[in-house]
Amino acid sequence: MAADGPTAIELAQKHFIDVAVLDIRMAGMSGIEVLERLKYVDPGIEVVMMTAFETTDTMRQALRLRACDYINKPFDLATMRSAIANAMQRRTLESEIHNNAEQLEELMSELQNHKIAQQMSEKRGDIYASIIHDINGPLTVISGFIQLLNQRIGNASHPGQDDLEFIKDRLKTITRQVTNCISISRRYLSYLGRHSDDAPSAGVNEVLTDLNHLVNVHHSLHNHQFTIQPLAENVTARMNGTDLIQVLLNLAVNGLQSSSQPHSVTIRAQVLKQPIDLTRFKDGPQERFLNVESFDNTPPLVMLATVDTGPGIPPETLPKVFQPYFTTKGPQKGTGLGLNIVQRLIKVAHGALHVRTKAGQGTTFTIYLRAGASASA
Repeated sequence: MAADGPTAIELAQKHFIDVAVLDIRMAGMSGIEVLERLKYVDPGIEVVMMTAFETTDTMRQALRLRACDYINKPFDLATMRSAIANAMQRRTLESEIHNNAEQLEELMSELQNHKIAQQMSEKRGDIYASIIHDINGPLTVISGFIQLLNQRIGNASHPGQDDLEFIKDRLKTITRQVTNCISISRRYLSYLGRHSDDAPSAGVNEVLTDLNHLVNVHHSLHNHQFTIQPLAENVTARMNGTDLIQVLLNLAVNGLQSSSQPHSVTIRAQVLKQPIDLTRFKDGPQERFLNVESFDNTPPLVMLATVDTGPGIPPETLPKVFQPYFTTKGPQKGTGLGLNIVQRLIKVAHGALHVRTKAGQGTTFTIYLRAGASASA
């Protein structure tokens, strides 16, 4: 097929070759050189070496370059056929292993995305349960006042002035509560989705209020302290509201679960009028800055910092905390997906995430997002 090494390499570049048979000694390029070049062209190609001058050094070189067989001259046709058959079998087996590995990798990736989507769905379930909780309060008041009105009107054949004043006063309260229900419904509906031509946004203080409801009934709060410092002037953040609640909830719960010893978790909000100086962030044993490549650093920006006074993150653990399924919690206590989901959602919103930690002093996760217009109170 080829009289010399360069011709053999050219054939391998143009055609799919299963097995190559090379002589050790050839004019120009040696068989060892051709073996190395063929493996560069196609790492899966099988190579059978043959020679009348066997040396230990030559065998070692051929094996190091992953030759599959070695035949000494003189040899008969049966020996060559056997060597080729073994090489073909090995080629087929390695091809199957490679295909199976690719399929397994695709399956693992699909399973990982499914688990992440499942946990995101479960978190959204908690958030939507908060909708029912928020609306349930006003509806209870409305129901009670309607019952009072029915009793007052039902017992009076001719309502007097006092009855009318009573009815007017109660109707005002009912109207306020109905307005509250409408406001809550609209806020959450805006979280669920917008028209494709609208940029997602959410009122920061409203999100923090909803977050406060969720954390205060969360089992992780236990005997820890949780506080929120909202914005002095409410603005919107350019992120889907449900996503923002989920990000902050994951970070708050992560901070609460960092230690069983009583400690505090605080969420602070601030509007930044200037772009962030990215040069001041350096990845190291105590801090990391993520999503810088896709970060929209156009002011004004909203900064949301989750600060805990827990034990901090060890330097050897910090590079791993955003990897899927990595967790330092015991069995049945964590999936290892929380922080990975946080990073994904912030990246979708073109935001950035900074973490700074110190052993014995706690950890701060800071989110940076584009700010939108002022949000109505």
